[in-house]
Order: sequence, then structure tokens, then C-alpha cells
Amino acid sequence: MSIIQVQIPDSLHKSLYDLADRDGISIDQFISTAIAEKLSALMTENYLKERAKRGSRLKYEAILAKVPDVEPEPYDTIPTV
Repeated sequence: MSIIQVQIPDSLHKSLYDLADRDGISIDQFISTAIAEKLSALMTENYLKERAKRGSRLKYEAILAKVPDVEPEPYDTIPTV
């Protein structure tokens, strides 16, 4: 386990404390989870970019062309205001 000391604005600390408390976890656990989520997102983006290099745009478009052009179900749409 490593210790990292960071300085954050008081307002951010309060929000962090409130959210961790609401979830019933420590601030350390909240921060660790947030870091893990961010790393996962960035690593997934990099993986997809590398994976795309191995593929073929023509094959991708051929598969995409097989998808029927239908309206989404109501539960899959964003309500308009």
C-alpha cells in the first residue's frame, strides 16, 4: 500500500466527504475507487485504439450495414424537453 498526500480545495474535500459518507465508505476507499474507474476508462480507450489498428474499416462497415435501421425502443431514447 502506498501513501499519497494531495492538497485539494476545501469545497472539493467537503463534497468528497459527503459522497463517501453517503455511500458508507471511507474517503480513502472513495478516492481509490475513483482512481480505478479513471484508469479503467483510459486503459479501455487505449485498448480499443490498438485493437482498431488490427481491424479493417471495410469489414467494420460491412458488419454495420447488417444492422437494421429501426427506431430505438422508447426506453432507449433520451426524452426531449
